[in-house]
Amino acid sequence: MRKYLTVASAMAVGMVIGGFAVQGLHAQTKPPIYYVAEIDTAQLDTYMKDYAPKAQAAIKAAGGKILAGGTAKSVEGDPPKARTVIQVWESEEQIQKWRSSPEYKKRS
Repeated sequence: MRKYLTVASAMAVGMVIGGFAVQGLHAQTKPPIYYVAEIDTAQLDTYMKDYAPKAQAAIKAAGGKILAGGTAKSVEGDPPKARTVIQVWESEEQIQKWRSSPEYKKRS
C-alpha cells in the first residue's frame, strides 16, 4: 500500500512541476511581428523580374519570412493600385536591422 502512495505522490508532484514548466515556456515566447508593405510600381514586369527576387532573398537572409504577396483586391470601394506584401519577423529589431542594411538601402 505504501508503494502505491509513493508512486501516486511522485506522479502528482511531477504533474505540478510540469505544469509550471509549461507556463514558464509559454510566458517566454514573443508574438511575431507582421510587416505589411504596399509597393506601387508603374513597370510591373521589370519589378517582378529584377527587383522582387533580390528583395525576397535579402528578406530571407535577414531572418524575415514572406507570408503573402500580390495584387490586393477590394471588397468595397476602389481597389488599391499597389501590390501588397505581408512579412513575418521575430522582432522589431530584426526589421530595423534589415531596413538599415546596405542591401535594403540600395534597392529602396
